[in-house]
Amino acid sequence: MQSVNVYTLAGESTFNRFHRLILFWCVLILIIDGYDLAVVGAALPAIMQDMGIDATSAGVMAGSALLGTMLGAIFLGTLADRIGRPKMIAICVALFSLFTAAAGLTSDPISFSISRFIAGLGIGGVLPIVTAQMGEFSPAKLRTRLVTLVFAGYSVGGILVALTGKHLIESHGWQSVFFVAGLPVVLIPLILKTMPESMAYLLKQGRQAELRAIVQRICPNLQLDDDVVFAGNPTETKAALDSPIKGLFSEGRGFSTVMIWAAFMTGLFMVYALNSWLTKLMAMSGHSLGSALNFVIVFNVGAIVGAIGGGWLSDKLNIKHVLIAFYIVGALALTAMAFTRSTELLFVVVFIVGASTLGTQLIAYAYAGDFYPTPIRATGVGFASGVGRIGAIIAPVLIGWLVSLALPLEQNFMVIALAGLIGALAVTFVNQSRADSHQVSKLPALSR
Repeated sequence: MQSVNVYTLAGESTFNRFHRLILFWCVLILIIDGYDLAVVGAALPAIMQDMGIDATSAGVMAGSALLGTMLGAIFLGTLADRIGRPKMIAICVALFSLFTAAAGLTSDPISFSISRFIAGLGIGGVLPIVTAQMGEFSPAKLRTRLVTLVFAGYSVGGILVALTGKHLIESHGWQSVFFVAGLPVVLIPLILKTMPESMAYLLKQGRQAELRAIVQRICPNLQLDDDVVFAGNPTETKAALDSPIKGLFSEGRGFSTVMIWAAFMTGLFMVYALNSWLTKLMAMSGHSLGSALNFVIVFNVGAIVGAIGGGWLSDKLNIKHVLIAFYIVGALALTAMAFTRSTELLFVVVFIVGASTLGTQLIAYAYAGDFYPTPIRATGVGFASGVGRIGAIIAPVLIGWLVSLALPLEQNFMVIALAGLIGALAVTFVNQSRADSHQVSKLPALSR
């Protein structure tokens, strides 16, 4: 009887139409996801004026989605490993599309915040699921590049907001940018019809016929016997399959899981500290970036270049070493911002900061997806993303408190840079021998 290890087979496959379909959906979904998260930032001044609210209330309204993303990443990511990924992706798209659009119908801070919180569940939930989906089916030699390319879509969504938000708000009101976000709900039937089910989920369900169909799409030229049996990795324990959360701490992964969480917290701390306070800190230093539109574009283009470039390096080199290097570069670039006086040079530094902070965080998602076995991948990335949001929540508050102390400007940047050094140290302590890619590389695809 012929036995096929579906994970090893996928890793040894050649990029084809099947992979392009998954890449297309994952990138498109994260473009939409990035738009939905960034849309409040573009509309907030108009919302404040229309609703007559102060900056404190506006901050709560803007942050309401953040709590939703934290809970969504943890619980919906974990649920995807139990009910199937296409179904969970469709649920997340429905949540962030419909409830972002619903926010445009509100007229008071409370109902707006509730709508954004529910939308945040979908925004945060879909991130670990598409990471797991792209990582599971990707050829091993392209895996990190493809996952980081998916996450580059997140930054494209932010750029779309910057390019279209101002025009839409001025011509049709702030509600228009939220109504546009509701359009992707029409994609849900197509997602359910064309997105393949996770092989780990099909293995757990014993759905061998569907696995055969997927394997033949992954490797169209592979000849299979009629009595072939599809299997996963022999290292996957029943406990990990039945309880994905326990799987994060079994088989020697416990300490590394905590270190990955620490790395995510510091990475998201840097990203959200910059999102909240970078423009203000640079204004305090006497620099002018011109329009906020240009800053958003430069920062996000840097993030895209950093993510794709980091993904390419990670496939060529060791992803762990690349991620450590990116954290360190982020710390150095942030430090350099404190001493940059030329506006022209500041654009260059902001580009590097985008590549080495937001870009680093996108590589961290790929790294977490590479570390955890397929059956618990969405859970692993989801918990890392969710716990990491603690750093995102702390960042604006801590930097705001430091600004209120009127400390020398350089010290504010140093605090953000310190997070990058802590992130590099955390990744250093991850036991790479427990990574899924390390285990799968030792296994044959076919056996009898």
